[in-house]
Amino acid sequence: MESEEVHRFRVRQLFKRANQYNGIANIGEIARRYFAMNAFDGVLTIIGMLMGNLSAGIENPHIVITTGLSTCVAMGISGLWGSYLTESAERKHDLDELSKCTLTDLHNSRIGKASRFAAVVISLVDGISPFLAALLVLLPFFFHSLFSSIQVVYFVSLGVALVTLFGLGIFLGKISKENLIVSGVKTVIAGVASILISTLMSGSA
Repeated sequence: MESEEVHRFRVRQLFKRANQYNGIANIGEIARRYFAMNAFDGVLTIIGMLMGNLSAGIENPHIVITTGLSTCVAMGISGLWGSYLTESAERKHDLDELSKCTLTDLHNSRIGKASRFAAVVISLVDGISPFLAALLVLLPFFFHSLFSSIQVVYFVSLGVALVTLFGLGIFLGKISKENLIVSGVKTVIAGVASILISTLMSGSA
């Protein structure tokens, strides 16, 4: 019982510290923006991959899953690594400037710790969001045996992609306090445009 109480205390302290760091480094707002932006990129990337496979006549669902997962992993690593390096460099620069202005070494202060914590959290969101969004679009291919043909699976997967884009649009609409339907339609238009352009390209090839 004592160890359980200690564990709960540590968890509470961790959440309390994370909340403090969020207040200092504005992590929540930035992470929200990264989540929406990179999930959007992940869905559009998978739409492009699906249209390419469809136009190439790929009918083996395992090939689509393999290439899709490889793309998901690459996007995740790219987002995580690139975001961490960029965010760390930017926040270190800001911290150095603030240290110069205050004539105080802030790197081991609460501000410094919040800055490093923010870089880690934001990079995780940046890496995980496109991976999860892309994986969601690929789900129908994991259950391809439930559908009458591989073409139907493609269309269902593209439908999931458009619904996901609409959901992201609603999410952005809530943040910006815009009309949710209009905001959702805006993101769906990007997906429809990607499908149409890919179709035109495959038709002219």
